[in-house]
Amino acid sequence: MKYIVCEEPNNFQLKEKEAPKKKEGEALLKIHRVGICGTDLHAYAGNQAFFKYPRILGHELAAEILEIDENEQDLKEGDRVIIMPYVSCGKCIACRNGKTNCCANIQVLGVHTDGGMQEIISVRNDLLIPANGLDFNEMAIVEPLAIGAHAIRRAAVKPREVIVVIGCGPIGIGLMKLAQIVGAEVIALDVNNDRLEYTKKDIGVQHAFNVMENPVEKIAEITKGDLASAVFDATGNKRALESGVDYMSHGGRFVLVGLSKGELTYEHPKIHAKETTILCSRNATLEDFQFVINHLNKFPTKSFVTHQVKYTEMIENFNSWLDPEAGVIKAMVEFK
Repeated sequence: MKYIVCEEPNNFQLKEKEAPKKKEGEALLKIHRVGICGTDLHAYAGNQAFFKYPRILGHELAAEILEIDENEQDLKEGDRVIIMPYVSCGKCIACRNGKTNCCANIQVLGVHTDGGMQEIISVRNDLLIPANGLDFNEMAIVEPLAIGAHAIRRAAVKPREVIVVIGCGPIGIGLMKLAQIVGAEVIALDVNNDRLEYTKKDIGVQHAFNVMENPVEKIAEITKGDLASAVFDATGNKRALESGVDYMSHGGRFVLVGLSKGELTYEHPKIHAKETTILCSRNATLEDFQFVINHLNKFPTKSFVTHQVKYTEMIENFNSWLDPEAGVIKAMVEFK
């Protein structure tokens, strides 16, 4: 079977190997779609945390069951499934408390262990989620949207609450739409005016501002001086991660969804005066995946997936997806 491996930064190779054998408690799966996310882009560029080479990337996956034994979900050959790529141990304190998303021994497909950029893969049965009639592209975007759903749940966002989302990439865009679904009013921030326009046109965000144009004053005007009760960073950019508290109200929450490799610095009097709650939000749980699946009919998948190629054409196209001028929101790789 064919697979694509990132041998080292800036070096993909299309190779061939024997298909895996299904182990007990696992299903053998045919991969149909692989979504490309920031983790993949950063891994290719050599600046992704928790990463070693060589690595088969791919954790936003749409698959079809080729072989499976009797299982609790009554899944069978031919069923379409979404893969939850967070392989948790089930034994550590996080897992025992239902927080499998931050398992102490977590192995994320495509990051800590080889992922889905291959024709066939074997995955634990408990990581498979029925697709419930979704098409392959919809299935592949459930995982990145679930990350946003987890952040919203972690921050306990309420109806009519005003929130700020920094970053109009795929995670930020998904977070914005899901926050609207739970009833929040969203303010979008980014440095890319085309992305800001997309959030207004396709996501329905009423307020979208360039961070270079003093958004604090504009947020204060919208909120009658209160600022946002919850701020989400979906960039992983050090400057954004350190400035997010500026948009937050007194008594508010600042949620770090994006991941930076370096240290972050905060002025303690500033965050102390607001009695700031700083939350990290990592990955997602089954509950978050189900929330996304149940509400995906409200999400503009067709405009969200901006670029799509066959796996044989991925390597020649990947560099262009790193260029902001290419207008990529979500790139999708087809395996057939």
